[in-house]
Amino acid sequence: MFVLAASNTGHTVGIALTLIFVLGVGAQWLAWKIKVPSILLLLLAGILTGPVARVALQGTILEPYAINPDGLFNSDVLLAAVGIAVSLILYEGGLTLNFKELRSTWKPVTLLVTVGAFITWVIAGISAFYIFELERPIAILLGAILIVTGPTVVGPLLAHIRPSGDSGLILKWEGIVIDPIGVLAAVLVFEAISVDSSMNDVSSVLQAIAITLAAGIGLGLIAAFVLSTLLTRFLVPDYLQNPVSLMLVIAAFTASNMVMPESGLLATTVMGIAMGNQKRVDVHHILEFKENLRVLLIAALFIVLSARLQISQLEQLDWFRVFLFLGVLVLIARPASVFIATIGAGLSWKERMFIAWLAPRGIVAAAGASIFSLGLDVTGSDQLVPLTFSVIIGSVAIYGLTTPWAAKFLGIADQNPQGIIFIGAPLWARSIAKVLTDRGFKILMIDTNRPNVREARMAGLDAMQENILTLPDITDLDLRGMGRVFANTPNDEVNTLSLQRFKGYFESSKLYQLTPHKPKKGAEEAHGDRRWRQLFQSSADYAGLESRISNGWVIKATTISEEFTYNDYRTLYGASAIPMFKITQAGVLSVSTVDMPVEPIAGDTVISLVNPDELFVGGPVFDDEHESGEFEAS
Repeated sequence: MFVLAASNTGHTVGIALTLIFVLGVGAQWLAWKIKVPSILLLLLAGILTGPVARVALQGTILEPYAINPDGLFNSDVLLAAVGIAVSLILYEGGLTLNFKELRSTWKPVTLLVTVGAFITWVIAGISAFYIFELERPIAILLGAILIVTGPTVVGPLLAHIRPSGDSGLILKWEGIVIDPIGVLAAVLVFEAISVDSSMNDVSSVLQAIAITLAAGIGLGLIAAFVLSTLLTRFLVPDYLQNPVSLMLVIAAFTASNMVMPESGLLATTVMGIAMGNQKRVDVHHILEFKENLRVLLIAALFIVLSARLQISQLEQLDWFRVFLFLGVLVLIARPASVFIATIGAGLSWKERMFIAWLAPRGIVAAAGASIFSLGLDVTGSDQLVPLTFSVIIGSVAIYGLTTPWAAKFLGIADQNPQGIIFIGAPLWARSIAKVLTDRGFKILMIDTNRPNVREARMAGLDAMQENILTLPDITDLDLRGMGRVFANTPNDEVNTLSLQRFKGYFESSKLYQLTPHKPKKGAEEAHGDRRWRQLFQSSADYAGLESRISNGWVIKATTISEEFTYNDYRTLYGASAIPMFKITQAGVLSVSTVDMPVEPIAGDTVISLVNPDELFVGGPVFDDEHESGEFEAS
């Protein structure tokens, strides 16, 4: 795939390529394990195995194994490969954008990627000019490169924080849409300061912008139409759908770049947004493939690009000035751009503060600096890459380590969501949902059965008629405040497959299903022998719960105290009672499962399915204050 330098043996090159992917994927796993932004570890791995290793191992037998991308790859091919990789990342990001999310956020998103981007450009450019004493053209170019934020950093942070309101959606859209805008701005500056540039007046700049928009948007839409048509008419077999999608993304990127250099990122972003919002064909499998591909691309890109740095470049940096510049970007440029751009956008001050405190730079900035620095012969152009990487490292560290705290301080973090999505809304599930709703927990019931949905709504529950297995995108659901998913349909296979669809959005420990029926021979293999956490107890399968509710059993919430212990509770309600949940005094909901039944203590509220006819008559007598409510199905 790559043109390899002739001086490298196949053995050495193979080891270097293996190191790149092993370190890249390993760094992302370690980042997940210790809960830090993966880019920090990727950059650290690239610098240690690149410039640091090249100096430390110089003159030793291990010197050939230090990663040297410029020695491994032809520089032209390397930069072309970087461009294609970034285009695929932006295409995948575009696939995740849903126009439904813009109903309440289009205004702040539009203002941030236009007015906000311009303000960031101006402040970053002026600061770079005075702090680093760069040539004016290089300072302006650096400011343009730093317009972009890092969706590969923002996304995981938002998934962890789960901010309330629209701030998360705004940041998600901004992070993806602003990337091609920042690249366009950088291209215009790059062309203007190139020796052979024809952009020497306003009309030339406007013409370049018009051509870029026409090529990027036009070719992106054409590629999306071609792909959706091929899939809709079954002109591509299933096993070739992902490769054909990949081919068309790269073709759109290259064709657009041929019309106007560096407009390809706009084309692939537009193609992704168009494919993600069309209704002709399901692209969930394509998105899943691109998500997996993105992990490998990000791993390789950050390792390779950071390994290209030279120790001499890092030594020449004035770190006091670097920190000062970071301070300007974080404390002045970002807040100013957000607060000015979102005037009258309908956001609360807390949402504006949160948005103002999240703008890490990522792979697009790194790739842009690497590409533009090689094409310039202007004093100071050699500082573009080290300065950009220092901003990436600093911004990711600052935002990655402080944003969760900031969200919690502002009161918009939803790091421990308590809501439950019920897949299936039978009578017994509605009974449970009603009791939980009355205690302030957010509930969403999803069922294909219209009468079940109607009954749920009549009971005051949030319910929708939908087939979770055919829902194009899980994010079409309002997942804010949701922390668990219960699959409680009468079909075990449907339960298993339904939870599989939520796996990318919830940890496996938050996915529950009813105790499956005793499988027939071969049924285990039919659905991969995949079992999620089993709700309540082994006897509480669908038929058992339905039968109990039909026979008059009720969902009862009771507070445990020092006088009325859990043992007293079990004695009063008998061994047949099925404890389902406990709610602590702090309002934390715990779910009873087959492997981890709840053990309430004094102050907790236990919610159980009980048979009023089996109350132990000779049991202890307690005041009614312990009974905090019940719901009897009707």
